[in-house]
Amino acid sequence: MKLLLLSNSTMQGEPYLDYPKNEIKNFLGNKPVKALFIPFAAVTFSFDLYCEKVEERFAEVGHHIVGIHTFADPVKAINDAEAIVVGGGNTWQLVRMLHDQNLMEPIRKKVLDGTPYIGWSAGSNIACPTLRTTNDMPIIDPRGFDCINLIPFQINPHYLDANPEGHGGETREQRIGEFLEINPNMYVAGLREGTMFKLENKNLELIGSRKCRIFKKGEEPFELSAGDDFNFLL
Repeated sequence: MKLLLLSNSTMQGEPYLDYPKNEIKNFLGNKPVKALFIPFAAVTFSFDLYCEKVEERFAEVGHHIVGIHTFADPVKAINDAEAIVVGGGNTWQLVRMLHDQNLMEPIRKKVLDGTPYIGWSAGSNIACPTLRTTNDMPIIDPRGFDCINLIPFQINPHYLDANPEGHGGETREQRIGEFLEINPNMYVAGLREGTMFKLENKNLELIGSRKCRIFKKGEEPFELSAGDDFNFLL
């Protein structure tokens, strides 16, 4: 199984998908790949526009994408895909559409068979067992919280250490603590922006200059850096 799971698509002040583009290039390899792109997390802009944005950056590094919504048979499109890419946006909307079209299990089978998978933000959330550590507002009934379950732990993308100045609500760490009270056997990885997980050859590694914060019920949260061993999460 080959996974590249990004916290976010874009760093402040940079073009869309600029910071991870070379990691995407290396992950997919030197031979040009036309990946199947799933834009279902888009809510306020069209799937076609989303595909244009992603295609621009992929083409810059020698690869290409095609939107799943352009196929009459999306399951066949998944089964025929060279790679699968799932963009960010609203996780609840993404999961609803995947459930509506019965695509969770075909994606899981395809990726377990060795097809590379790339996701960012919501696209990383759905690689987890459930969507329950997303930051997104539940704008639609997802028809079930279960996701593709490619990894046995949860990711919290865009992880922030503290609230914005003047905000008195719960911190992200407190929200994750609530999740762990209900799910005491689960690890949660707080994936800060500008970082990503790569899983290849049964080895999980962190890429990026920022540390990852690991949470587990009954344990003090701890920090790990690129080069540290993350395989205990598997």
